[in-house]
Amino acid sequence: MRQLDPSSFNLRFARESDLERILEIYAPFVEQTAISFEIDVPSFDDFRKRFWEISQKYPWLVFEIENQVVGYAYGSPHRPRSAYRWSADVSIYLDPNHHRKQVGRSLYLTLLLLLRAQGYFNAYAGITLPNEASVALHRSLGFQEVGVCRSVGFKLGQWHDVVWYQRELQRSSNPQPPLLSSELIEQLHLQRDSIVEGNRMDLLNLDLRNALVLNPPNLRSDHEPFNHL
Repeated sequence: MRQLDPSSFNLRFARESDLERILEIYAPFVEQTAISFEIDVPSFDDFRKRFWEISQKYPWLVFEIENQVVGYAYGSPHRPRSAYRWSADVSIYLDPNHHRKQVGRSLYLTLLLLLRAQGYFNAYAGITLPNEASVALHRSLGFQEVGVCRSVGFKLGQWHDVVWYQRELQRSSNPQPPLLSSELIEQLHLQRDSIVEGNRMDLLNLDLRNALVLNPPNLRSDHEPFNHL
């Protein structure tokens, strides 16, 4: 696995000025693969609307190398009905030139910690098969397979299976409504422009990790620790 120059990267919350580059990363997944089940690349205006709707509630993160966004990850609703509100779907897309540099793991680890701190209890990821790299990433972060939807999508002239993975983030018999992204940022005094930077990559900011794992906001004492990250 290739290591990054610690002085060259930054992991932060996405902003509207990133959207052109984010859409540039996303478009080939729509046009050339079944990794995304979208058939047409969304317009910039539609994508901007999507970004604002999601980022008001869930973290949307980007990873920069030498001031260029090379990957992004975000949470989104798992299902629309109210009883699902403590579960979130997670998605990640990387520039193909930046695989195997810890970019994906860094983004996902930070996203999962932030979702837990907000008060989410489960993270779900759907992976179009085959995708060995994505499966390996999710398993390395403690996701467990919960089932395969056979021939659930038709794209590029063929049917595709999707495997679903679940990552339990915490447990409670008395869950409180999850925090909004803005509320989480305020409570943890996070910097939107730099969650993780430079030589803090070994833990993705020790202070952040300790804040989320040892003393997360919005949580009661009956929560179990977030292990194995």
